[in-house]
Amino acid sequence: MRLMNALRRLPAPVTAARLAEETEISRRQLYRDIATLRAGGALIDGAAGVGYALTEDPVLPPQSFSQLEIEALMLGIGSLGFLGDATLARAGRDAVARIIATLPNRQVHQAMHTVMRTWCPADTRPDVAIDMDLLRQACWEEYSLWVRYCDLKNQVSEREVWPLGMSYGPEALMLLAFCQLRRDYRVFHVSRIESLRPGGTSFRPRRVELLRGFTSRRMEEKQGPPICTEMPRQS
Repeated sequence: MRLMNALRRLPAPVTAARLAEETEISRRQLYRDIATLRAGGALIDGAAGVGYALTEDPVLPPQSFSQLEIEALMLGIGSLGFLGDATLARAGRDAVARIIATLPNRQVHQAMHTVMRTWCPADTRPDVAIDMDLLRQACWEEYSLWVRYCDLKNQVSEREVWPLGMSYGPEALMLLAFCQLRRDYRVFHVSRIESLRPGGTSFRPRRVELLRGFTSRRMEEKQGPPICTEMPRQS
C-alpha cells in the first residue's frame, strides 16, 4: 500500500531511489515489490535507472468529477499545508492521489493544472510541539488526556481533559475539551500545550451530548468570542 500510494502521489516518472526513500526499503526490495505489484495487475511503466509511472491502478474503481469539483478538491487539500499539521497534510495528499488515480486522463490533466490556489502567510501560525496523532486518537476513541498547559498569562497548569474536537482556524489550532479540574468547557491553544499523555478515563458515549451542550451555550452567549480565535475564561 505504501508503494502504491507513493506511485500515485509523486510526479511521474519516479526514480527507484526516491521510491525506496519514500517507502523506507532498500532498492533491491523495491524492485521485488514492483514485480509483485505488476504480477497483481498494476500497470507500472518504467525500469531501473529510468523511473516508474503507475498507468493503471487495479485497486481503485473509476470515478468522474466536474472541473469545479476537481478544483474544490485540490483547493481543500492544498490548504492543509498551512495548518501546521504535517501528518494531516500528508494524509490529504495521499487521499487526493488515490482520487486522481481513478480519473480519466482529461480530468487528471485538469487536476494537475488547477487555476485556484490557496495562500497563507508562512509565519502566522505558532508551532505545535505535542504528538498530534495522540491528540486525534483521543478525540476519535473518546478517552481522556492529561495536559500540561501554559495559558495566555503564562501560567502553567496540569489537568485531565476530555478532548471533544479541534478547530483549525486561520491563525491557531484550538482544542475544545471538557476540563475535569473545573468541570466545565475549556478551549485551549494547541501550540501552548507543553505536553500530553493518555488519561485513564473513557467518556464514551458522552461526546455528542457534551458537544450539543457547548453549542447550545454558545448560541445563548451571542456576544462570546469565536472559539477558534480567542480563549474563554482561564483557570
